[in-house]
Order: sequence, then C-alpha cells, then structure tokens
Amino acid sequence: MNKPGIHLYPSSPLGEHIEGIATGREVDWQPLVDYRRNGVSETTIHGAVAWAHGNELIHSFGGNVLCYGRSMMKPFMIRVFADELGSKTNWKQRAISVSSHNGDAIHVATAQSLLPESQWGFMQTPLDVPLIQFGRQVRRPRRWFHTCSGEHAGILRGCSEKGWPMAGYMLPHHPFFAAYLEQVRRFLGPDWTPKRLGRDGCGLPTMANTVAELSQLFSGLAATRNEDWIWEAIQRHPDLVGGFNRLDSTIIKSCDGAVLAKEGADGLLGMAIVHPDYPEGLGVVVKIAHGWNSQATWYIARSILGTLGFELRNPYSLHRQKAFIVEHVVPESLRENLETIPTWDEW
Repeated sequence: MNKPGIHLYPSSPLGEHIEGIATGREVDWQPLVDYRRNGVSETTIHGAVAWAHGNELIHSFGGNVLCYGRSMMKPFMIRVFADELGSKTNWKQRAISVSSHNGDAIHVATAQSLLPESQWGFMQTPLDVPLIQFGRQVRRPRRWFHTCSGEHAGILRGCSEKGWPMAGYMLPHHPFFAAYLEQVRRFLGPDWTPKRLGRDGCGLPTMANTVAELSQLFSGLAATRNEDWIWEAIQRHPDLVGGFNRLDSTIIKSCDGAVLAKEGADGLLGMAIVHPDYPEGLGVVVKIAHGWNSQATWYIARSILGTLGFELRNPYSLHRQKAFIVEHVVPESLRENLETIPTWDEW
C-alpha cells in the first residue's frame, strides 16, 4: 500500500542518480586545510572555493560544486524590500533583517521591533533555542530565538509595506520569491534558473547554485554596495548580523568597511570585498564539504583575506595540532603571500 506523498521520499539509502547533479564521490571536493600533529596529518577538511571579479570567474578550486545558498543569500533576499525597509526602519532593524543571529536578548528585541505584536503570529520560523548560550541556561524554544527570525520579520514587514499577503510568505509561489529570483538573475543572467529548489531549515525556499555562481553574486554585492542601505547597515551593526565570536561578524569588524561577510548553514561563507585591484568587486565563497565548521572556515578566511592585505585574527587554537592551508585556496598570483600568514599564534 502506497502512503500519501511516498514519491517524495528516496527509494534507496544509496541514493539515486539525477542527471546533471553530482552526489557522493562524484562531487569535486578539494582539500582546503590540514590539521597535523607533529607533522602527521590527522584531519583534512575538504570543500570548495571560488573567486569572481565582476562576471568573470578568476579562480576556482572545486567551484563547480552545486550547493544551496542558504542564509548566505539573505542580502539578496532583503534587497527585494530595500525601498520599503529603507524608509520605514532604523539602522538596527535593517541589520537584523539580513542576520543569522545568535538569539541573544538584543537580537530578539530588535527582530520583534520590526513588527507590531498583533502581526507576530505570521512569523513562521521553527521553534528554537539561542544558537549560543552562556552558562547553564534552560530556555523554552521560541520562534524568536531562531537564527533567522530577524530576516523573517523583515520579509513580513516588507510584504506589509508592499501590500503583499503576509500569509504564505515562505511559499515559492508568493510574490516575494519571484522578486528574489529577479535579484539573483540580475547578476547571473535573465535566463538563469536553479537546478533545484529546496526548503531551508527556516522554511524559506533556497536555490541551488554552484560555488562559482555564488562568488559572482557576492562580487555583484560589492560592486553595487552604494545602491541601497544593506552594506552600510551591516557595517554599522556587525554584531546584530551574527553575534559574539561569529566569523562573519568578526570579519566585518576587522576589515574597516571593505568586506561584507555572511555565513550560511552547512559550511558556507561569502565575502564581498572592496579592493583596488578588483574595481568591479571581488566575491569569494567558501563551502566546507562536511557542513558547519567555523574553525576550519576561519583559518581559510584568515588566509584569503591576509593575501589581500586584511588582518583577521586566528580562531581559538587547536589542541596540540597545527592547521596548514592548501595553497590553492587563493589564485596563483597571491600564493607567495600565504607564507607570511601563520595559522597559529606564537603565544
């Protein structure tokens, strides 16, 4: 007897072959950073890196890997409402609308301030607890603790201002998704279509892009940074975008307004970089193969940014291991610079 919706489930635990979509051992993952103990490699972190300058892919190390953009795409999603939110919100509210926050009190309060309490019921993030908790805290799961609550509140506020229905805002046939797709097509071409559309952990639609395509999008974000308030809001309030000890917040604070960084679930980091050698905007995207690993991503980001003249501190140290970067994370012209960027601190 077939159960309702059975066609949506896999038919085998080994997976199925889908033409044009690499899975398992077919995916072109590359080694990015190596953890060694007394010269012996104990852990190798695989992933993919792509660099784009304008519409040109200038460096790829596994950049043909297909993945979902997840929360890294929030600046493009919120651009749909740049005019509406720009005229009706303050800088903190704008920053929280592009955030993947830790769920601290300031994050929750700022996200809630985007909507009147009578509209809170429209917000449909999953129940969650704060991403980072200090000490022994027992929190009852709430929608507002979810890392995406600020974005959802921003979308709902934007829908209200545009006169779009607030109910159903997470569905792919809602006007919001069509407008978001146009933001992506602005940088990838008018005929671009995602190979797959999935449902993100927060419930919103997420599109499948190659890592190379994602780097093109972040290059475009740097090139068009003066068109709206998104870049400035993130630079003004980096700790609302992520929070304490978060990689994207730390990058933003370390680069004096020249880098917009955004993390995404399951091992994504996008960096939109303003640099004199890349007048059309530089976009660099890192994807970690096994998913979320902020420490490994941090080492890679420090090395990439260091070759461009930015100083990002090392993450908390490994225990009796040292991290070693694979030189192909940067273009060949910058590899000599990697020698000058240690992945450990002398102290």
